[in-house]
Amino acid sequence: MLIALNKPYGVLCQFTDPQGRPTLADFVRQKDVYAAGRLDHDSEGLLLLTDDGRLAHRLTDPRHKQAKTYIAQVDGEIDESAAQALRRGVLLNDGPTLPAEAALIAEPDWLWPRDPPVRFRKSIPTSWLSLTLREGRNRQVRRMTAAVGFPTLRLIRVRIGEYVLDGLAPGATRVLHP
Repeated sequence: MLIALNKPYGVLCQFTDPQGRPTLADFVRQKDVYAAGRLDHDSEGLLLLTDDGRLAHRLTDPRHKQAKTYIAQVDGEIDESAAQALRRGVLLNDGPTLPAEAALIAEPDWLWPRDPPVRFRKSIPTSWLSLTLREGRNRQVRRMTAAVGFPTLRLIRVRIGEYVLDGLAPGATRVLHP
């Protein structure tokens, strides 16, 4: 079984939390599935869950280099030179990243409002970026955009390999066929 979840902001990628915070159990009713990968509690979007260990391994093992695509709202007006730096790869505190696919984009018209909203500052604009990675370091997109001078304000994963978010509402699930 393979399930796509549009993980909302503020939800932990686990099924229980002793502190009572929102978890996957609040959205996924199927039993005996687990997340194939993670999204930080402050990130949103596509999360895959499965009961198939081999499939989970194929989706998450760095040796398979599954492409993961994110859209990020960043602080400031990101420019082509910053996108080019992301395409070459940037140096993070744990070493250089692999080159990424990076493109400046308009704010998607299909995007749902975030709860709580991203902070608004009248004097500092925001902009949007699409970023595709083939490695999966901890908080990598956020660290990469910060390294080129544009901290991430909102991060949404829209694709993992061949699987896409494709109109799935926040908190909704869809059974996929691997």
